[in-house]
Amino acid sequence: MIVNVIGMLAGLSAPGRRFAGPDSFRQFLIIGVCGGYTTFSAFSMQTLELIRSNQVLQAGGNVLLSVLLCLIAVWLGHLLGSALNARG
Repeated sequence: MIVNVIGMLAGLSAPGRRFAGPDSFRQFLIIGVCGGYTTFSAFSMQTLELIRSNQVLQAGGNVLLSVLLCLIAVWLGHLLGSALNARG
């Protein structure tokens, strides 16, 4: 997905924004619900298997690209959430 749901929810529900809510609800929604569906464990296992099979360069590329692309997706989602807040 190009837009990250966690980033979008963070942008929509930031303090002072139109959809702002209590910090506890925001943390539950973003960290609890969305975070519960992440694939970090699968990513870690895949990286470990690459290392164990002596594919260290591929493992490093997997880590670097995964983190970089995820950060870009969160940033885009946050931009979208902020833009949606500006419209209202």
